Amino acid sequence: MPRRHMFLGLLVVFIWGTNFVVIDVGLDSFPPLLFAALRFTFVALPAVFFVGRPGAPWKLVALVGILQGAGQFGLLFVGMNLGVPPGLASLVLQGQAAFTVLFAFLVLRERPGPIVAAGVLAGVAGLTVIALGTGSVSLGALLVVVAAGACWAAANITTRIAKPENGFKLTIWSALAAPVPLTLLSLVFEGPERDRAALASLDWQGVGALAFTVVLSTIVAFGIWASLLRSNTASSVSAFSLLVPVVGMATAWLALGEVPTTADWIGGALILGGVVAVIRPDAFKAPGRITGDRPTANQGPDAASSDRTDTTPKAASAAPAGETKKG
Repeated sequence: MPRRHMFLGLLVVFIWGTNFVVIDVGLDSFPPLLFAALRFTFVALPAVFFVGRPGAPWKLVALVGILQGAGQFGLLFVGMNLGVPPGLASLVLQGQAAFTVLFAFLVLRERPGPIVAAGVLAGVAGLTVIALGTGSVSLGALLVVVAAGACWAAANITTRIAKPENGFKLTIWSALAAPVPLTLLSLVFEGPERDRAALASLDWQGVGALAFTVVLSTIVAFGIWASLLRSNTASSVSAFSLLVPVVGMATAWLALGEVPTTADWIGGALILGGVVAVIRPDAFKAPGRITGDRPTANQGPDAASSDRTDTTPKAASAAPAGETKKG
């Protein structure tokens, strides 16, 4: 992975790590499903009228939006609303890295080499150590956040298959698929009265939390994330997410007083070691792929994919009959 991509991955880690405390603040102002619906509404509108199409099959674009919107964030917000604290949520959600490696093997036939396998195992071991050292949080709430991580992993693989021409455009257009199902779920499970009351009593704290999740956490961070997935293996990109709980737990410590335990420090060290192992440029072996390719100095994040052999099954990556990709 080129150094520029590593820097961008670390920038995303910082934004997403701090985002968990921001979500916790936002949940004081909104019911969880309404919060998620508003988030993706303002990601898509009005930007969709000014941003070109992502250059990917529409069915895959919509699937990414549903997996990230109703799946990843709808479930994450619900889990945190049920009592999973921000630091722990940032940790549990990163189970997506293991799910991504598994899904990449099953769907894309990306075979992790021994270094990747060891790195992922170290990361999972770190997550397990931290999880075992947590206090009393309901198993149901934790499983909701685990399911959110699985949806994130599925969105990673869908993005890899779609191969959008531009990650930012994919982020904007895919967001169109999320608000309607999230709003309907909010009306059913949270009720119209609760939603109206939240909107009527909206304050600057809620507005600020919503703005952070819309602009930085979604438009900026997911735009970068989608571009990295287009140019690198799904497993290598997802490895960066193992650093998110380190930032998330540190932010929760500073902002909310969630003091890390000894298990947190040990688990964090294992996670860092796992990420270092996984992002090695020679750590991946996929059919037909030449590992260690780097874009030239004047190429952007997406340029590396043009020099690589496409490992995505043609049946999965090709646009449907009669549909052409547009920029």
